[in-house]
Amino acid sequence: MTKYFLRKTGVLACAAAVLLSGGCGASDKNSVKLDPDNPTQITIWHYYNGSQQAAFDQLVEEFNRTEGKELGIYVSANSQGNVSDLENSVLASFNKEVGSSEPPDIFSSYADTAHTIDKLGMLINLEDYMTQEELDTYVDSFVEEGRIGEDGKLRIFPTAKSSEIFMMSKTDWEPFAEATGASLDDLATMEGVASTAKAYYEWTDAQTPDIANDGRAFYGRDAMANLFLIGSMQLGTELFKVDGSSVTIQADKDIMRKIWDTYYIPYVKGYFSSYGRFRSDDVKIGEIIAYTGSTSSANYFPDEIETADGTKQIDYIILPAPIFEGGKPYAVQQGAGMVVTKSTPEREYAAVTFLKWFTNEENNLLFGCTSGYMPVKKNAFSAEMLDKTISDNNLQIPGKTYETLVSCFENAKTSTMYANKAFDNGADARSVLEYNLSDKAAADRATVLDRMAQGSSLEDACADLISDQAFEEWYASFTAALNEAAAK
Repeated sequence: MTKYFLRKTGVLACAAAVLLSGGCGASDKNSVKLDPDNPTQITIWHYYNGSQQAAFDQLVEEFNRTEGKELGIYVSANSQGNVSDLENSVLASFNKEVGSSEPPDIFSSYADTAHTIDKLGMLINLEDYMTQEELDTYVDSFVEEGRIGEDGKLRIFPTAKSSEIFMMSKTDWEPFAEATGASLDDLATMEGVASTAKAYYEWTDAQTPDIANDGRAFYGRDAMANLFLIGSMQLGTELFKVDGSSVTIQADKDIMRKIWDTYYIPYVKGYFSSYGRFRSDDVKIGEIIAYTGSTSSANYFPDEIETADGTKQIDYIILPAPIFEGGKPYAVQQGAGMVVTKSTPEREYAAVTFLKWFTNEENNLLFGCTSGYMPVKKNAFSAEMLDKTISDNNLQIPGKTYETLVSCFENAKTSTMYANKAFDNGADARSVLEYNLSDKAAADRATVLDRMAQGSSLEDACADLISDQAFEEWYASFTAALNEAAAK
């Protein structure tokens, strides 16, 4: 269980002084004066739930009773549900739909949604309230991700980031590895994961020789769009090449074939699977034993799984997300930032002031200890700072969260973090990446199961589905769907 934090005093007095002054060389907008006796009230909409929401709310409460009280700022934070719910609420608000609320001063946003609102002229340029010295304290790639629009100004404030990891049931892996000689080193590449999944399917199938083709799936993944985007970067081509607000689709055929071979074919053959909403759900019901997913999902990896005989306690293994053989070490950079709505000078200033406070090293790490998100400042991006924050605040955090964060810090030393730039119709194009191949794989797996139920062997049942011709047909329809989505 996570032990939530409560500090007796505000430890950021010097930071508060900087916030009051606006910092050397800041814009004239930092000369705004607030009245502590008549606080400026601002609202935040976010998508945090459960322990993440509790941690965020506690930080908001601390700000309000310390630095906020001193500066004359009061923050009200509201969860809008999940990411999709938040996006719908934001769009309804800015489009002034009947029954919608007034736009918030701050809202959590991915680049595509921020890009849409920015085109309405409703987001501030955060650099008006930040000095270059302040910007330089943030991880460079996190800042760069927040630069959107034709002018490339900073409109998304980096507040918490995540990447991807490989998580697996150690309890189920060990007997398989002992029996077959499978190695954790094999799981460093997508090709290795695919071959390991085949071996796992065959090993489990052999345990019931009187029942044919009942092998179990080994692996699944969340966020199929990331597989396409990061896989393309690893193999030398940026899938979405963005110039301003326009995009050129670069769906390299050889790269798409690698994705087909290492995801679609293993899925159709039953080596990979997806069943629930998230792959951690699939681990819990015994559908798979390993998956690639967001680092912030580590807390959801189950401690026990459901079996025909009841429940079974499991341990876990955390590894870096696999890359493609011969590929460059690119890693997924994701996680919504926060944007500030145009309003009054006082509310804009108050909003940015809170975001600076929230992303102070210790505050950001406190949030990360519960949420699993990575901090966004360079000085906080280390296991040493994480350990210090835990010790100074007497925190108890889940081992999965701790190990995931440390893994992220280590992986960032050898990998290039990547997030695609926002562009017009980017959400529609990303949706094609998310569902086009995964939906086809699930439908074709069902076909294979039907054929095997009628007496076909596994190889015969999937032969036409995994042929060169089948790939050519899919590739043509996939690229057409991508270009159509981007051109809407």
